[in-house]
Amino acid sequence: MTPPSFATGMTRTLWVLRNCGQRFSGLWEQLSLYLPLAMMGLLAVGTYWLVRNTPTAYEAEASQPVIHEIDYFMRRATVKTFDDSGRLKTEIYGTEARHFQDTETLEIDQARMMSTSPEGRLTTATANRALSNDAGSEVQLMGNAVVVREAMQALDGSWLPRLEFTGDFLHVFMNENRVKSHLPVVLRRGSDEFSGDTFSYDNFDQVADLKGRVKGLLVPRAAAGSVPMKPSR
Repeated sequence: MTPPSFATGMTRTLWVLRNCGQRFSGLWEQLSLYLPLAMMGLLAVGTYWLVRNTPTAYEAEASQPVIHEIDYFMRRATVKTFDDSGRLKTEIYGTEARHFQDTETLEIDQARMMSTSPEGRLTTATANRALSNDAGSEVQLMGNAVVVREAMQALDGSWLPRLEFTGDFLHVFMNENRVKSHLPVVLRRGSDEFSGDTFSYDNFDQVADLKGRVKGLLVPRAAAGSVPMKPSR
């Protein structure tokens, strides 16, 4: 027969093991309820770390230096711009045109430009080289630059005289009807002639601002004629 003391010890051991097994089983069941939440939390933390430390394609592109190079060119090119109603605003022609993507500009050789205002007044320009933005609203004329605004009869019957600007550099703002230059310019208004070291002209205000060594030649109306000649067609 098993001694009483030994039987009592075995019984206690089995009871302890069974009790521990029941507690462990209950604990595992409780942990299994929260295991999916814990896994989702770990996945979210891992995803955040990965996104935070992985360089994006934009950052890789931004780190590359911007190169001023031609992305396309055209020979015997004509560039036209239109307003919202479909009316032709400006037309620029050149023997060759080169486009630069980084500055969004078009460089044109032997440039010729034509623009018509909403009132119908014609403006033409020529230069050895021109630099225009993609919209055609801002044009820099370089080398033998000439801008001409033809004479026009106003609504009240009076005549707006012919205007001509000549110089080595002219900066034309088409939408604002402005012309300026940091270099010497000669301005001819009808038969009158003015020159200066720097120049700016605002067509809306009908004001020309010449600075530096300014010279002027005013022709009497009797000699020049009271009405400017109509532009030839």
